[in-house]
Amino acid sequence: MGEGMLDRYEQVVGSGEIFKLRQLAEALKGARVVHVNSTREGGGVAEILHRLVPLQRELGLDASWEVINGDPEFYECTKSFHNALQGNHTDIPASLLEVFEQTNRENAEAMRESLAGADYVFIHDPQPLPLLRYIGGRRGKWIWRCHIDVSRPYRPVWKYLRNFVEEYDATVWSLAAFAQPLPHPSYLIAPSIDPLSEKNIELDDCEIASVCAQYGLDPTRPLIVQVSRFDRFKDPLGVIQAFRMVKTHTPVQLVLAGGGATDDPEGAKMLEEVRAAADDPDIHVLLLPPDVHRTINALQRAATIVLQKSVREGFGLTVTEAMWKGKAVVGGDTGGIRLQVLNHHTGFRVSTPEGAALRIRYLLKRPDKLKQMGQWAKQLVLENFLLTRQLLQHLTLMLGVAGDPLERIELQ
Repeated sequence: MGEGMLDRYEQVVGSGEIFKLRQLAEALKGARVVHVNSTREGGGVAEILHRLVPLQRELGLDASWEVINGDPEFYECTKSFHNALQGNHTDIPASLLEVFEQTNRENAEAMRESLAGADYVFIHDPQPLPLLRYIGGRRGKWIWRCHIDVSRPYRPVWKYLRNFVEEYDATVWSLAAFAQPLPHPSYLIAPSIDPLSEKNIELDDCEIASVCAQYGLDPTRPLIVQVSRFDRFKDPLGVIQAFRMVKTHTPVQLVLAGGGATDDPEGAKMLEEVRAAADDPDIHVLLLPPDVHRTINALQRAATIVLQKSVREGFGLTVTEAMWKGKAVVGGDTGGIRLQVLNHHTGFRVSTPEGAALRIRYLLKRPDKLKQMGQWAKQLVLENFLLTRQLLQHLTLMLGVAGDPLERIELQ
């Protein structure tokens, strides 16, 4: 992403928003900002950082991105953290906790030069959480950015992780409901999508039709699409159940499209279960590489209705993507989906396969309602969930954490 990207965003969000970004960034020019997460490909965090970091550079910040490395035992442990933070009773052996801590010690040594001298370090999710403890002589402010639904964590695991979190200067959560009591400031910043990325730009009808033909989709029948990693919390098996209920009344097709992530060792097992359950020629299970963004874009644009039937969800960027494309979404009544899917307005929230099937049938019978919901959905994303808004909040957070002597930040 080169110079001039902000000018392109101005065409989407307006000159006023870009002016605010430039104003805030003036006070942070030259600041060294480092983001650390666990993977460069797969999942919403990596997608955000691929766009957020270059934009911070364009605004004059010295921004960079590091990725923690670990062996299978490390990712087994961190996946257990993820499950426990989202409410599963998950007892993690002491041997795995030692692998977790030792891996962070080793990564701290490798990253010491870039992290110790940074003005701001954003640590994303639990995988690199202990790095702060093992970086001596740090200069700047460290912020833990949690993208997970921690509203009802398994307490023994949260207690263990909290010992590391308490050492940070601030914490960022996606929703107020996720925030846990801590001895430092907490901030709320919802995730966002990039309207100029390959996954979200406009596509012509020929390209959309070509992708549908590639996967054997019938353009004459309604298409239900869920895009997500093959993860139990995304409930792909519940999606298949809902599809079967709808199909008894309406000739529909289902696409379950997603990929894996290097930090998710359970994905292959979940994919195997999904493929075993998808014994219907109208169910298309697509394991896609991480770089086929235009394919995902085309599938979402081809969809009649988009699903995200998660049972736990930090935010749900695939919901945001679908809404940006003018699609009504039937989503799980959980986490960040509640912030996006406004019942009877931008879609429907559901808790069961039966509920999902009922809402899908309702919308298929009411094309005018479906279209209106899609229009409202796109407007909601424009006003609340685009990358420029998240960038503005990041800049404001950095000024606040630094203890800027100004009593307030004024944007003209």
